[in-house]
Amino acid sequence: MLGLTITDKQYSSLRATALGLCLLLLSACGANQVIVDSQFPQPALDPIPVTMGVYFSEDFKTHTFVDEPEAETERGWIVETGAAQISLWQTILNAMFEQVVYLEQAPSTETPSAQVQSVLIPTVSDLQYAIPAHTNTKVFELWLKYDIALTNSTGDPLAQWSMTAYGKTPEAFMQSNQDAVGAAAIVALRDAGANFAVNFPKVPAVSEWLKQADHGTSLREDAP
Repeated sequence: MLGLTITDKQYSSLRATALGLCLLLLSACGANQVIVDSQFPQPALDPIPVTMGVYFSEDFKTHTFVDEPEAETERGWIVETGAAQISLWQTILNAMFEQVVYLEQAPSTETPSAQVQSVLIPTVSDLQYAIPAHTNTKVFELWLKYDIALTNSTGDPLAQWSMTAYGKTPEAFMQSNQDAVGAAAIVALRDAGANFAVNFPKVPAVSEWLKQADHGTSLREDAP
């Protein structure tokens, strides 16, 4: 029996192909399609004095939620959040850390990231939405769940935690369902950014790492 090994890059390529076919079929069936694309305001934060590496996987950069209809009379949903995810996280991270380096590859022993003190890797693990309770309003609710990993420069885990975000359509009478879902997604993304900025240093393993990083910085500054 032949043993086959699929690399992360090959898996992402296969997944992207399968997703593309699914999107094509849903689009042909008249699915509701939403492309969430927004610019986010730069928050006023005191930057943490570290050099943070950041790795966005292809799945993260092209994140798309697909919900197929349960009945023939219903329309499915395609919600593309990838571009907005990148815009949000770059805005937040650039304000949070003294220096940010965006990496093309995930850190590993084969591809270490020597120029950074650690690497942050966010992943969207779930997206759910709720349809309006009343048909004459267009108030959608949307939930995002993230898995966050903090690793060292060779990919060894330093901290791992999950984070949720919530968004609700700010107006009850928008022109279309697509606009309403898009608006709810933007609110959820802003909530994610605020949640991350506030709670990042409170994660126990992150707090311990920050103490060690600050100690290392102090030693380098005191060295002759």
